[in-house]
Amino acid sequence: MIVIDNTIVSDDLRDVHFVCNPQKCKGNCCVYGDAGAPLETEEISIIEDCLDDIKPFMTAQGLDVVMKNGVFDYDADGNFVTPLIGDKDCAFICFEDGIARCAIEKAFNEGKITFQKPVSCHLYPVRIQKCKDYDAVNYHRWAVCEMALVKGRRLGVPLYEFLKEPLIRYYGKPWYEKLKRRIEQ
Repeated sequence: MIVIDNTIVSDDLRDVHFVCNPQKCKGNCCVYGDAGAPLETEEISIIEDCLDDIKPFMTAQGLDVVMKNGVFDYDADGNFVTPLIGDKDCAFICFEDGIARCAIEKAFNEGKITFQKPVSCHLYPVRIQKCKDYDAVNYHRWAVCEMALVKGRRLGVPLYEFLKEPLIRYYGKPWYEKLKRRIEQ
């Protein structure tokens, strides 16, 4: 474990090599799972405020779910998550060339909104567990990401480097620089 400020970071961020490979996995992290993507409380109002600009990129089924139930749901532990279409696809899913993508990120990439996507999606495959006095920063192992492990090993990209942008987004550049120094020592 690597301790940085009020975080305990799994050694996996140093030891696991990972680069997303949507051409191989088809974006299945947006399709499979037992709940939607975790949402920060403040992200709910941001998504609500941006919804009109996100709608054109959503599937009809996803839009129907969001219009009926809102932009968030609760997981089994009562935490905020994105709603699902049925019990499978994230309601904010869209498809390009057979690959599942994020409609929120699509709106961001096209300059329609300034919110990129939920930070939990940006950080994936890392999950952050908030404990009383610290955050546990852990790698989430999932079979749908097997090809990302293969690509990461082939390219020699450790997880903390692959996730540099989202880790800085969440914890800030000084935190990331401390992590990098500790890992590279």
